[in-house]
Amino acid sequence: MRKIALFILFICGIGYCQNAEYDHSLEFTNNFFLEFDKKPTSLEYILGKYIRISSISGNEEEAGEFIKSVCEKNGLHISDFGSKNGNYNFAASVFPLSSHKPNIILLNHIDVIPESTTSLNGAYSGKIIKDKVFGRGAIDNKGAALMQLSSIVQFMSNVNLNNCKYNITFLAVSCEETQCDGGMKYVLENYLDILNPVVVIGEGPSELTSILGGSFENPIFGISVSQKRPLWLELELESNTNGHGSITPLKYANKDMVIALSKLTKKKNKAIYNELNVSFLKNLALQKKGLEKLILKNPRLFKPILVPKLRKHPEMFSLFSNTITLTSMQTNSNSYNKISSKTTAYLDCRLLPETNEDEFLEEIKKRLKNDQIKISIAQQSIGHEPSSTKNLYYKNLENAISRKFTNATVIPLFLPNVSDLRAFRAHNIDSYATIPVYLTREQVEAVHNKNENISIQALYDGAEVYYNFIKIMENKQESE
Repeated sequence: MRKIALFILFICGIGYCQNAEYDHSLEFTNNFFLEFDKKPTSLEYILGKYIRISSISGNEEEAGEFIKSVCEKNGLHISDFGSKNGNYNFAASVFPLSSHKPNIILLNHIDVIPESTTSLNGAYSGKIIKDKVFGRGAIDNKGAALMQLSSIVQFMSNVNLNNCKYNITFLAVSCEETQCDGGMKYVLENYLDILNPVVVIGEGPSELTSILGGSFENPIFGISVSQKRPLWLELELESNTNGHGSITPLKYANKDMVIALSKLTKKKNKAIYNELNVSFLKNLALQKKGLEKLILKNPRLFKPILVPKLRKHPEMFSLFSNTITLTSMQTNSNSYNKISSKTTAYLDCRLLPETNEDEFLEEIKKRLKNDQIKISIAQQSIGHEPSSTKNLYYKNLENAISRKFTNATVIPLFLPNVSDLRAFRAHNIDSYATIPVYLTREQVEAVHNKNENISIQALYDGAEVYYNFIKIMENKQESE
């Protein structure tokens, strides 16, 4: 799944050689490191090793064994929740899960999407070039996992664990990218009670201004409290016509499907305001001046002016509309001169949280204007209420980001992508999505693409934020 994460540039001042096998035992900052090969080791070195183990969805076992061994070497208690490809999941906790402490879960996934054939630095190279680590999973999601894991280990090393109110758990799962039955679905169906989660923190948005564009006085970090729900549709049209391509029938399946899809996709999706996206605009207004500030502060009043501007930025407009994307078409003919009798199209629809699914399907039918097209649901997700922004979990996460980035504004929002957090929200467990780092727009666009990479500084920045959150939740001081 391509993550619509939002980030901006943070230029770090650390210079590294291009050889991924440099002396890694000393090159770490802020004391965030992990035990590896019987010595303290930098996050970037371990991330490079992790990336080099290909873990395409359904083939996670080897990479899972690697990251689990790192957890074990750093003193975490392991609970296995599946040990085979396609269903390799485990929890690594400060205290055994049998302690039944309320659990703060840092969620990540082991799997990645298939490599790009045009990868500039090798899809699974794990190369460290100057200040960046390259390869599939550098951000999504192996880099974020290393931030989480090192924050937990740092907490264990720096504070007295006696009288901790919470357990803290690193939860690694399979097949997040394909949403199969062997990952988070399996874990929650079988182990939710023993996990005992009170809050879950997973991958999500980050610093926003590079995507938003324009000028801002301060950086803006986002915490996703909800997400659009996926509705994947199959459209099928059959037509009995002559099969030879030398004579063009008046009506045939491919032609009629293309005409219908053209009507569907050409129509502009309606802009819909809800509490979260209106609040998002009003928060942006706090960093603007003059007319721009006035418009963003009053989005309903200035909707005719604002919506055309939003439409020019699909990644932004997706927060204000139900989207319909034609992802593929198939026919039952693979010959140049044979007219197919059946055509199938697939739509990836993403619905705003409050959207009525039946009404949305009726709108699809109206826009297609072809009653012969059969519409069936390939996959769907149940709706859920947004996680609260009023509780200590959200407020402490906001505080943790602000401690690291002292001049930052932190705002709640929701995302168009699918992630495993929705499974926890379906169980009414507060869940929040963020990767609290700066990345360039180019780095965001490289996720699931040919040159995925993360800056070394970002690894340590993210680790520090997660560490801050754990420490605030436990109300612990350094060297307690």
